[in-house]
Amino acid sequence: MTDEPLLVCDDVRVVYPPRNRGAKAAHAVDGIDLDVRKGEIVALVGESGCGKTTLARAILGLQAMSSGSIVFDAKPFPTGTADKKLFRRQAQIIFQDPTASLNPRHTVYEIVAEGLRIHGLAVDEHDVVVRALERCGLHPADQYLMKFPHELSGGQRQRVVIAGAMVLEPKLLVADEPVSSLDASVRGEILALLQTLAREQAMAVLVVTHDLGLAWNIADRIAVMYLGRIVEMGATEELLARPKHPYTRALLSVVREHRGMAKQILVGEMPDPTAIPPGCRFRQRCPLVQSGEAENLGIVPRCTSEDPVLLNHNDGVLVACHAAESSITSAKFGG
Repeated sequence: MTDEPLLVCDDVRVVYPPRNRGAKAAHAVDGIDLDVRKGEIVALVGESGCGKTTLARAILGLQAMSSGSIVFDAKPFPTGTADKKLFRRQAQIIFQDPTASLNPRHTVYEIVAEGLRIHGLAVDEHDVVVRALERCGLHPADQYLMKFPHELSGGQRQRVVIAGAMVLEPKLLVADEPVSSLDASVRGEILALLQTLAREQAMAVLVVTHDLGLAWNIADRIAVMYLGRIVEMGATEELLARPKHPYTRALLSVVREHRGMAKQILVGEMPDPTAIPPGCRFRQRCPLVQSGEAENLGIVPRCTSEDPVLLNHNDGVLVACHAAESSITSAKFGG
């Protein structure tokens, strides 16, 4: 892993306009700052509807940004046709359902070779396809080339999907819930494969998931997202050992690997992105508010009126929480 960021998102916003008169716009992604370095795996974690997949689509150019900027490999996001085609070769995505991602009428060879043909790469197609399949754990590759997707197991299908992306030697791989549809017995193998590819190819990987346990097992850094914003971000070991945001603690409390924390069941649903509440967007479900701890800390007025910003703690973890901010202030003054 290098210190040079391959991908830099600066205040990225995606706003969906109202569908009909009288409706409000939906702020799906509401000001995201995020970077991913070469050889690094970053996990974007949050509940369904928090905006993480929309952000991933914006990063890949599949969803138009409303504002903000994205820099890829030290260059602004491409706008010209030729630049867009090069970017699409360098940034690939794999989806959660390998069965839906594969054309049932194509053989494994045709599926993996498709990217090479689309981009017109002058290579020994057969050799490159075989190497991609074997790099992704399907060996000997000759046994798989003429098979169709229905003849493969779920884990094998996902390996074919990954091989189809890796055949282009991308610099960035976005994995959207890459193992959620797979049996537990093969999830670890696929995650280990992604880790190996990231290290060996110096490839940046952004994993989109609702599962903090998965992020624990694969990621170098974790960004926790809630209602369009990142609320906590930092190195995996530090963030999971000492989570500071109450939302992160609630997500972590139900992870089987973390047995030293009492379970916290969040009450209610995430607010509608067309009606984001004033102040802290998490306060309506926050255990600190519901338990009275926020009142004891004297931060309730701020929670109801002031939107917290990401602040850097001494351990390098960024947190957007008034309670965490008050702990920083207390530490500064010896409280």
